[in-house]
Amino acid sequence: MTDAPSASHLSEAPADPAKGTLRILQLYPREMNIYGDYGNVLVLKQRLAWRGYGAEILEHNAGDAFPADIDVIIGGGGQDSGQVVIQDDLQSIAPRLRELAEDGTPMLLICGLYQLFGREFRTHDGTVIPGIGVLDLETRGGTERLIGNVVATSEEFGDIHGYENHSGQTFLGEGVTPLATVVKGAGNNAEEKHEGARYRNIVASYLHGSLLPKNPAIADFLLRSAAERKFGSFDAAGLDDSLADLARSHAAERPR
Repeated sequence: MTDAPSASHLSEAPADPAKGTLRILQLYPREMNIYGDYGNVLVLKQRLAWRGYGAEILEHNAGDAFPADIDVIIGGGGQDSGQVVIQDDLQSIAPRLRELAEDGTPMLLICGLYQLFGREFRTHDGTVIPGIGVLDLETRGGTERLIGNVVATSEEFGDIHGYENHSGQTFLGEGVTPLATVVKGAGNNAEEKHEGARYRNIVASYLHGSLLPKNPAIADFLLRSAAERKFGSFDAAGLDDSLADLARSHAAERPR
């Protein structure tokens, strides 16, 4: 019997030894990255580099050994078929993911992995895909796709902009709070006008586009949480986010 292959190394930005390097892990980029969610990884890497930190980017695919010493976890969206492909592997690493979540590891979970980090996803045809129970929520497959531009407002992050495309309807339990209140769009489901979920240092959302280029406050929350856990502090030197602000203003004016 051979050992499972290790998580893949993708790239590493030069680090200032005085500041150090954060290790960023993307979960299942082969199956759960169909809406450009890798852009979220690139944003974190670049915002670290601008501040003089290093970024070591890794990926975990089905069959890989889960790496040690991860500072940030990124999970993206995928089709129902992709969720089935990764189901067994996700369950095998679930204890480690629950441990990291409870210990405060920052995570960004988008769409499909947002759903699977809950208790279960019940598809429209009745198939039940068990979740891993990191988040107190469940998802039910709907007959209607919720598609279009979204604007939501959050006390923590201000206005949040993105694009949703999902038929799953997610309902939060008492153990999590909504990420934001929807101003334009649907969000988690067609009933409640909530978008996403927050738990410890986890941000979960249905918003693609990618999410972080237009929402630098969320990116910096993830980086600050990771750096303070690892180094005890974070150099939050101001960055020029004028292009992100311009993208946000245009996104806000787009029709649903």
